[in-house]
Amino acid sequence: MKAAIQTNQLTKVYGKKASRLIALEDITIAIKAGESVAIVGKSGSGKSTLMHILALLDQPTSGSVKIDGVAAEQLPAKQLDQLRNKNFGFVFQQFFLNANDSVLNNVILPLKIAGVGRQERNRRGRTVLQAVELADKADDKAINLSGGQKQRVCIARALINHPSIIFADEPTGNLDSTTGQKIEDLLFDLNKTKNITLLIVTHDPDLAARCDREIHIKDGHLVETGAV
Repeated sequence: MKAAIQTNQLTKVYGKKASRLIALEDITIAIKAGESVAIVGKSGSGKSTLMHILALLDQPTSGSVKIDGVAAEQLPAKQLDQLRNKNFGFVFQQFFLNANDSVLNNVILPLKIAGVGRQERNRRGRTVLQAVELADKADDKAINLSGGQKQRVCIARALINHPSIIFADEPTGNLDSTTGQKIEDLLFDLNKTKNITLLIVTHDPDLAARCDREIHIKDGHLVETGAV
């Protein structure tokens, strides 16, 4: 099975001289297409920094990131933006929704950015809302939803471009255990049924244990990677 994401000696440094902080050092990993992987570590370990670099939201100080065999550092900014918008879906602990806009408009925003026509945007938006069981909320304002419903809107938005990879950063961190379980089930169902590569940043051992593999980060270093 081909690698969806590969890194080679990935290092990220912030600041200079006395204020220099090594957030990540010499991280070499490969994540297979269709695999579910948990990136695990304590707060400040570098796990979110790693995810942001893997998702091409940040650049490493040194080392390389390849997406489907393509070296990200060789792509101009416009192509990087297109790659993110076409191939990636994002689900964060904070929902990042426009509270006073409709659920549908929140979901179809990536399509609007991509220049997809209104009729097609709306059609695809309602389709993904149906998939996360929120079709009846399409015209409601996002502010009126519960936490679990908001997270399902975020998952619908992540699915709108038919991504090959979903990055989820503490996706159940703001939810109660019952609602969080439903969100987990939805993410893993997408992983299995649609073969979407799933990367989850978490400090929750139960959530990590549901993944095919765990990558453990401590003080910016890879300390363990393997099957659960």
